[in-house]
Amino acid sequence: MPSSSVRRRTTVASWSVALTALVLVARYLYGRAGKKGVYSAMFKDPAKVARRLRAGEEKYDFDEYDVVIVGGGTAGCVLAARLSEDPAIRVLLLEAGSSSVKNPFAIIPSAYSKLLHTKWDWELFTVPQTNADSQVRYWPRAKLLGGCTCMNALIFHIGAPEDYDEWVQLQKGQPGAEQWAFKEVNNYIKKFETFHPSPDYPEVDASLRGNSGPVQTGFFGFASEGTRNFIEACAKVGIPRTPDTNTHKGTIGVTKVLTYITPNGRRVTTEYAYLTTDVLARKNLKVVTHAHVTRIIFDRSGATPRAVGVEFTHGKGEKFRVKAKKEVVVSAGAVHTPQILLLSGVGPADHLASHGIPVVADLPGVGSHLMDHIVVDLNYRDKTKSSILILKGQTFLHKLALVKALLEYRTTGKGPLTTNVAEAIAFVRSDDPALFPPSQFPEKRYEDTTSGPGAPDIELFFTPTAYLKHGMGYLPPYHYFGLHGVLLRPTSTGTIRLKSANPHDAPVIDPNYLSTEHDVAILVRAARLLAKILHSEPLASMLDPVGKDDAVLDHAFHELDDAAVAEGIRRKAETLYHPACTARMAPREEGGVVDPFLRVHGIPNLRVVDASVFPTIVSGHTAAPTLAVAEKAADLIKAALSATPQVKVDPPA
Repeated sequence: MPSSSVRRRTTVASWSVALTALVLVARYLYGRAGKKGVYSAMFKDPAKVARRLRAGEEKYDFDEYDVVIVGGGTAGCVLAARLSEDPAIRVLLLEAGSSSVKNPFAIIPSAYSKLLHTKWDWELFTVPQTNADSQVRYWPRAKLLGGCTCMNALIFHIGAPEDYDEWVQLQKGQPGAEQWAFKEVNNYIKKFETFHPSPDYPEVDASLRGNSGPVQTGFFGFASEGTRNFIEACAKVGIPRTPDTNTHKGTIGVTKVLTYITPNGRRVTTEYAYLTTDVLARKNLKVVTHAHVTRIIFDRSGATPRAVGVEFTHGKGEKFRVKAKKEVVVSAGAVHTPQILLLSGVGPADHLASHGIPVVADLPGVGSHLMDHIVVDLNYRDKTKSSILILKGQTFLHKLALVKALLEYRTTGKGPLTTNVAEAIAFVRSDDPALFPPSQFPEKRYEDTTSGPGAPDIELFFTPTAYLKHGMGYLPPYHYFGLHGVLLRPTSTGTIRLKSANPHDAPVIDPNYLSTEHDVAILVRAARLLAKILHSEPLASMLDPVGKDDAVLDHAFHELDDAAVAEGIRRKAETLYHPACTARMAPREEGGVVDPFLRVHGIPNLRVVDASVFPTIVSGHTAAPTLAVAEKAADLIKAALSATPQVKVDPPA
């Protein structure tokens, strides 16, 4: 008999062989799937679009553009494509990461977890969270064109209609505030969408969906047996079935997730949707990857500062500079947008002074009011063995099955690799007496943080697999499913701050999770509702009683008293990847950073366009609202540029 150490080495070798085969197959199938054409706007060599900066040459002239966009993520790709539709507008898009269009992990819907903790991830962590078990939390943020549309669960959800009407109210009557009402924003949602009707979901009213936009949506993607059981169980406990949670009719109810997946099973990122071959063929658009923006350059010779350019590093730190004749637009996301503004001297004066950064504009709201959706993941053994176990690839046979599934996916665009993982979703209110009878929930009633009577504050979703710590924690190779509760309307807010004046240092992220009793109480209710759903048929029949003896699983979580459930919530809480509101659209005196036209207060030719401008977080997923914001921003910028004469601006010394 071989020794245990020999067996371990053999097993590890087998796993390595299978994993290598998977990677080789993926590269073979997708390595040649890039954009082709005579001309492409994408450059790896920044010297073709910008001027190098060397010591003593800071005054040297450099290339200029009408608009420089900082960040090619969810919003930046939209802006670059829409602004360059006008051949008179010369556009430069700067992205710190690489293109994702050939990356199989940004193509295959279920493969996004393979981007975590890699060169395609910013590898960000929070500070220890005092009210969440004093643990640091990992924050996945994609370092790729397309941004977090490469690294999310592909859930198309717009939030509640009342969310946008609340945005108007939070503007306190500023000119232009009314343009953010739902009836206005919904036009931009429909503008970016092409919805593919499904015979399996005939109740969806396609007339309420977009039909000619670049972003494809539909009910594509794998649907496991557990997903159907979850929807049935939700209906049993009183959550109404809702065919479409993305219309003016509201979002309350349970449904199969509407996904950003094409009919042939491909993930839809904003790079894929917007930076097409035809768009990249435009002579007035240039895209530079691996361009890490270090600061915005200002001309302060006039009464108000003007953003006149951007400085960035490339490769091993070589420095470049470009000129923006009309506008600089920061679209680096809710983490990096405030970081770049702070590094450039726009933010709280005392914080800037502490790092020796000259103040361009004292805006205390920059990096403040950070909001995020937190999720509590509950994991269970599945006795029906219907989980997507092969995605874990924990055994040699699973890895071989994974290669087989990849080949099925490539030939048919179907199979388990098309799962978006979070396959079914439900939205509820924590004060719904049908779900939370007062006789069973006598605890103190906390404030209603929803945006209106039809808006939810709890999200629930089902996954045909289980995971710990974003998939980085170990679970034995058995079949599992997961139930998840999300706090949609937190009252805890945090900050993004600088660690130092070095632009290559990660920012200090403090979401201040669970710092209010309200947030914990709502998640306790979410956990109680999940327990009801878990023990309702047909989901109850999936629960394997063997799992009750496993301390890593949550079979007995519902048996704990409220104090113990609250303690478990503080331990389990993780990000749902939805940071927002760190450069809020609100009056300056209310902590706002931008006005309703997304112009930074006091700097009219500097705008912010991404989830950081949300006045408050939406009661749902943030990708669709960000896309709508970017679509609207493009129209705002086009209108401003058409009304503004060409201005020759020399860079400052």
